[in-house]
Amino acid sequence: MHFSHSEDIWRDYPELVAGVVVAGSISADVELGTRVAAFEAIAESRLAASSEGELTEIQAWRRAFARMGLRPTQYRCAAEALLRRYRNEGFLPRIHPLIDLCNAISLAFATPVAVLDRAKIAGYAEVRYATGSETYLPFSGDIEHPAANEVIYADAEGRAHARRWTNRQSGYSAVRKETSDVLIVAEALHATAAADVSRLVEAVAHNVAELWSGTPKTARPTRTSPRVEL
Repeated sequence: MHFSHSEDIWRDYPELVAGVVVAGSISADVELGTRVAAFEAIAESRLAASSEGELTEIQAWRRAFARMGLRPTQYRCAAEALLRRYRNEGFLPRIHPLIDLCNAISLAFATPVAVLDRAKIAGYAEVRYATGSETYLPFSGDIEHPAANEVIYADAEGRAHARRWTNRQSGYSAVRKETSDVLIVAEALHATAAADVSRLVEAVAHNVAELWSGTPKTARPTRTSPRVEL
């Protein structure tokens, strides 16, 4: 099994910086303590100074969505959606310790972080343009078919595990109580993304290692070396 971005994605978004964390032995019975609050405090500080739409990380994704032919204020990257909800409601719902941790880190870094159950991925996960034949299972349960040329996370069986790149993940590969092995992907497009994604990946790996007593694998796929073995 491997993860990669297609050559077309690297060609069209040469500013892309991605980071990957692969972890096992995940369970839902750990206590996060103050970890989530610490990352949320960083987000609160940033939101006190400006709205989520003014953050450079979010502005870069808005430009990318516009290039994909999407209205940036209609379809928001996952990090913007989280920041917007957090600003409006003052909290995020608790779902699963790993999701709660990664959502908090996504808030702090204003960067989309995808978390997928590896057992639900067939063969590989590739960020690529859709052909129009793929299937996507939203949390509502009604099968959707991404339009041709939409950016998706696709696997070997034609499942789309995310739509509109960083807009919506699939319910099919969502982390659940029984999830053990996960693929975590952070993607950024802003000017300081190289340094920021490195710090984000380090934060995810460090906290996962402490909470689940494992040694996560980390990687930084690039255009010249796009494939990460899982």
